[in-house]
Amino acid sequence: MATVALTKDSFESTVTDNDIVVVDFWAAWCGPCRMFAPVFEQASEAHTDVVFGKVDTEAEPALAGSFGITSIPTLMVFREQVLVYAEAGALPAPALEDLLTQVKALDMADVHRKVAEHRAAQEATAAQG
Repeated sequence: MATVALTKDSFESTVTDNDIVVVDFWAAWCGPCRMFAPVFEQASEAHTDVVFGKVDTEAEPALAGSFGITSIPTLMVFREQVLVYAEAGALPAPALEDLLTQVKALDMADVHRKVAEHRAAQEATAAQG
């Protein structure tokens, strides 16, 4: 599967409607972004069960800002609508492959339980303060 361009209008539905979404925040003027692009594209072709999306931070500054992107490239991975990875910097192909293997192996029932526990703790703290 080729990469897809993500915009403020398509981002949420892409993450909601797909099990795993890998997002590359990039810009045309960014050298490391241009070096990472072929690695990202190759991974998208090898992992047809995963959606690979690219956010052009120049064309979508509000979307990049909503995620606090301050350095590019930044890679984010969502699994079942949960952000499970976010890191600035280009990954070499073997590291990206390893990351995808780890994401696919996640016990998402456990992840969702931990997210729910974290939210409940935050709400309890907010209610006290």
